[in-house]
Amino acid sequence: MSNNKTIKSALISVFSKDGLEPIVKELSAQGVTVYSTGGTEKFIKDLGIAVVPVEDVTSYPSILGGRVKTLHPKVFGGILNRQNNETDVAELVDFDIPQIDLVIVDLYPFEKTVASGATHQDIIEKIDIGGISLIRAAAKNYADVVCVSSVEDYSEFLELLQNKKGETSEADRKRFASKAFNVSSHYDSAIFNYFNADHEIATLKVSEMNGKVLRYGENPHQRGFFFGNFDDLFTKLHGKELSYNNLLDVDAAVNLIHEFKGEAPTFAILKHNNACGFAQRDTVHQAYVDALAGDPVSAFGGILIANTEIDKATAEEIHKLFCEVVIAPSFTEDALEILKGKKNRILLILHEIDFPQTIVRSCLNGVLVQDRDIKTDQVEDLTYATNNKPQSSELEDLIFASKICKHTKSNTIVLAKNKQLCASGTGQTSRVDALNQAIHKAKSFNFDLNGAVMASDAFFPFPDCVEIADNAGITAVIQPGGSIKDQLTIDYCNENNLAMVMTGTRHFKH
Repeated sequence: MSNNKTIKSALISVFSKDGLEPIVKELSAQGVTVYSTGGTEKFIKDLGIAVVPVEDVTSYPSILGGRVKTLHPKVFGGILNRQNNETDVAELVDFDIPQIDLVIVDLYPFEKTVASGATHQDIIEKIDIGGISLIRAAAKNYADVVCVSSVEDYSEFLELLQNKKGETSEADRKRFASKAFNVSSHYDSAIFNYFNADHEIATLKVSEMNGKVLRYGENPHQRGFFFGNFDDLFTKLHGKELSYNNLLDVDAAVNLIHEFKGEAPTFAILKHNNACGFAQRDTVHQAYVDALAGDPVSAFGGILIANTEIDKATAEEIHKLFCEVVIAPSFTEDALEILKGKKNRILLILHEIDFPQTIVRSCLNGVLVQDRDIKTDQVEDLTYATNNKPQSSELEDLIFASKICKHTKSNTIVLAKNKQLCASGTGQTSRVDALNQAIHKAKSFNFDLNGAVMASDAFFPFPDCVEIADNAGITAVIQPGGSIKDQLTIDYCNENNLAMVMTGTRHFKH
């Protein structure tokens, strides 16, 4: 038995009229009776198309300044009746309720209103009541009714309308119903999150309408998806599709370079979410050259990012390296021509954006949520813990190293000199191991650590790290402090003429 239905009547009530005209004209051409109200009714009339006012069906006017228009049994009865139910059909006749086969709704733009900085009252007025009710009713009764719930679906529906002459299958209607419940659930989540902005109710509502299937997840045997509007952050100029791992590295790169926004030309090279090369110089070309010198081995297949425009000279150097992604606020035309020489190399322009203020990650059978670490260590935050105070150049290097340390996997130690990353120990189970790894790596690339500085993401429970650093030639240290044995570390620094400052802020990153 066929479950196909032919659309003979439609209720249309939309906020945005964009893209509606061809649908209305096609419905009219197919002899569909159209019901509408308010601005949508006027829009249809102005097209010269016959439309029945909802008020003529309900015998009740739009009231309360338009807050109540379609909330009436004669409207919802027409949508919710089961056409294979004899009692429902009989009641439609008894109460003179018209059958409605199609509902087209576009909700009030609640999220856009919130984002615009509108007043609380204006935001409240953009909470759609009638529209969301129509969507839920039509989607629930997908066995008989088609529900088009978003401007995004107009093209698909128009194609269906034209190709099948108004006939829909149950699979068609169920697909549109799924879209409709996606719209309604997202809409309600946005409203809840607005009202619960202070997180007084410990409930998590995450809804993202933009989704993309990735080639695979972290490994080829895992499925992968990205949910978010990538185009809000970047303009993709060239290259292959970004992978799951690319996206993780890009996220790490963008967060790291943001610490150096507006500063002198700065270049970072990342691998597996950690900086393996980093430098700040007078030119972006020199910044790249010195960043690469930090670890030219790990840089292979890495993610490159600059805080300023990439020019031809820099592009020529980058082109010698196999890298997955290059990110910058802009590229000169001749730089782009060079970098596009590798067909798979991904080139991204980074836009001005506001980062989400919360971090969400899966954990056990649930999720963990925390505030983003927006604290950046500044000179004015420092406590000078030792008798020997850092020189001005050391102080600049300490803040430089601290920013990198904040965005490196714990446990971590970062060694820097003259605003260049010498090496870092990343993701180690002990701070001593992280430091030894960093020293070994720096020496393997011929860095002279005499006069270098050391940054730690967390406090030193014992003075062993400052002793190892001292023996390697390091002269200044930045760390959060807070250990019950801080004094032991301070005493060692004082006895050996090391300068140490404390930030009071830990920057674990797991």
